[in-house]
Amino acid sequence: MRIRRANVADVPAIMDLERQSPAVAHWSQQQYEGLFASSTRERSERFAWVVDSVSGNPERASNKAPEVLAFLIAHRVDAEWELENIVVAATARRCGVGTRLLGEFIAHARAERGSGIFLEVRQSNQGARALYRKAGFKETGLRKSYYSDPPEDAILCRLTLY
Repeated sequence: MRIRRANVADVPAIMDLERQSPAVAHWSQQQYEGLFASSTRERSERFAWVVDSVSGNPERASNKAPEVLAFLIAHRVDAEWELENIVVAATARRCGVGTRLLGEFIAHARAERGSGIFLEVRQSNQGARALYRKAGFKETGLRKSYYSDPPEDAILCRLTLY
């Protein structure tokens, strides 16, 4: 398993994962591809990471392309970060993939001198809420009827870094 920065070639796999997860934010192909366009704004940018199935053992490598097991998209504005989307393939859930990916993101935000990370999560998404609590996020509020299809409240969460 390898965590790396995503690139435009990962967009089809990212979209496949997203479609398999009805509780996550759904973006268009154009929005995902826009993540990789160069930004001229110095104090604001988006980051995307993927976890793929590359083995650390080159002797076991095959000609098969690595499978994307998870992805994370975050947006930085000044010292604040927003976790916009994190998705783990159903076959990789409860195996530590999401924990490792979220941990890498938090470490990156700290290294960049981020002050905090915030996010919204569907009230019914107990798995994600447990992951965020485990990582130190605190539930700080509620947005009534924030989500549609199906309609649902959003729980606001925040992790203070410094």
